[in-house]
Amino acid sequence: MMLSRAKPAIGPGSTTPAKEADKKKKKIPKVEDFLNLRDYTGAITLLEFNRNSGRGNDETDMWIAYCAFHLGDYKRSMEEYSRLTKKDGCHPDLWTNLACCYFFLGMYPEADGAVQKAVVPFDMYCPKSRLQNRLLFHLSHKFSDEKRLMGFHQNLQDIIEDQLSLASIHYLRSHYQEAIDIYKRILLDNRDFLALNVYVALCYYKLDYYDVSQEVLAVYLQQYPDSAIALNLKACNHFRLYNGKAAEAELKSLQEMASPSFVFARDLIKHNLVVFRGGEGSLQVLPPLIDVIPEARLNLVIYYLKQDDVTEAYNLIKDLEPTTPQEYILKGVVNAALGQESGSREHLKIAQQYFQLVGGSASECGVYLI
Repeated sequence: MMLSRAKPAIGPGSTTPAKEADKKKKKIPKVEDFLNLRDYTGAITLLEFNRNSGRGNDETDMWIAYCAFHLGDYKRSMEEYSRLTKKDGCHPDLWTNLACCYFFLGMYPEADGAVQKAVVPFDMYCPKSRLQNRLLFHLSHKFSDEKRLMGFHQNLQDIIEDQLSLASIHYLRSHYQEAIDIYKRILLDNRDFLALNVYVALCYYKLDYYDVSQEVLAVYLQQYPDSAIALNLKACNHFRLYNGKAAEAELKSLQEMASPSFVFARDLIKHNLVVFRGGEGSLQVLPPLIDVIPEARLNLVIYYLKQDDVTEAYNLIKDLEPTTPQEYILKGVVNAALGQESGSREHLKIAQQYFQLVGGSASECGVYLI
């Protein structure tokens, strides 16, 4: 029996299955499409497919390294760049890129060595690119080499990248207001640089202006509600303004969305949950994070002090060269506790020197750091 149709199978303006297939073919995304959207996961997936199917080349490898770096997978990026530098006639910029990977992995001597291979002969105070100068500027800070630092500081220009680098050094040296001034000046002419609001909010957090930090942070979160760094900072503000329970609630969404590739976010979450829970799980969580998150060492020292285990606290902090008020205070507290426990005048004298450097107050020794 023939069935009648209420509507034609193919009407005006419709496409045949063959045309639909052609349309889908045309819509296959390119690497450039992913990069324009900053979808580095999509880009690296397509690049790896091309490489595994025999269509890869050195350019493919470089883009994979680039995408891995922007995903925060610095180890993978390092491996890709390292392999490329071993090829004959490799471009000098590959050494600079490799040095950046080393830097983010905390391998500072290796970073210093790699960036010097980018230009031969290498002139220490005359880098061949702005990126090299910024990298060497930060390495000088890591090495606490003030002479080198000032040399590269003089090479900085009034361009956005250099000024952002200067602001970050101000932040690392606890010059938070100076960093805020730079970020705000850049924001005046570049309102679409929304990420700078996170940096400003972080500076206000460090200055104990938690309400102001929240207001500035909201500008960014309104546009990017799934940002790991911003959500973590919001949770930290809640911890300071309210309590650990409120902070943990804010961190819950971050726990759910953190991708497996974003290792630092996972480490940050684990660390801050210990803080929000008043030190619960310190011995299980903090030791492996000591060389990953700087505050982990300090918080573990605080945990030992609260447990009256002064010796462990001292062993953990004795080789730390303090650079922030919190580190000076904590090192002073540990030396004072050890001096009182062992009757050592030397430790008491050291403690006095540290306290004098930060105003003689040890009020922060009972507060976990974030």
